[in-house]
Amino acid sequence: MKTDFLSANYWNDRYLQNQAGWDIGYVSTPLKEYFDQLTDKNIRILIPGGGNSYEALYLLEKGFTNITVVDISDVVIEQLRAKNKSPYLHIICSNFFALEGQYDLIIEQTFFCALDPLLRGKYIQTVKRLLTDNGKLVGLLFNREFESNPPFGGNTEEFRQLFSNTVRILVLDACYNSIPARAGSELFLIASKQEDSTV
Repeated sequence: MKTDFLSANYWNDRYLQNQAGWDIGYVSTPLKEYFDQLTDKNIRILIPGGGNSYEALYLLEKGFTNITVVDISDVVIEQLRAKNKSPYLHIICSNFFALEGQYDLIIEQTFFCALDPLLRGKYIQTVKRLLTDNGKLVGLLFNREFESNPPFGGNTEEFRQLFSNTVRILVLDACYNSIPARAGSELFLIASKQEDSTV
């Protein structure tokens, strides 16, 4: 029987059973350093499959004022709502593919790897739909395969072909500042909606 990785029940069970091996407990270094160089604190930021949303909490600490987290698990969404009442953090319990709105920056952190690979094309199409004209997708992809899934891995060549069919890849390089447990197995991605966008 095929597992439904888009099922709220599946992810609720993972959180309730404390099976969240992807959760490192803090904002990952590559994203932290990317956030640190952003100057416009009013950009509209989306974090899909946000989970415990350490990235969102760090962005709040840095003074960003328009952050949206979406996750299909009502368990983790309720935990996040209980922990943070900031008016600058919008928390949505929903399927990412049904989301509406426009965002200047979409953050990828262990959501893409949680999806069935058959949905990767749909993920990129949804990202493109949700981005503003000058918007960007920024985040981390696993540059390795896994014995059991999820997470689902891949490689640079596969991702380059997949993403370039829909968006413009600005950066897709081996990550030099991964956390030790993921050193050598991550790629840093920056992609834009528009052909003429810059990093």
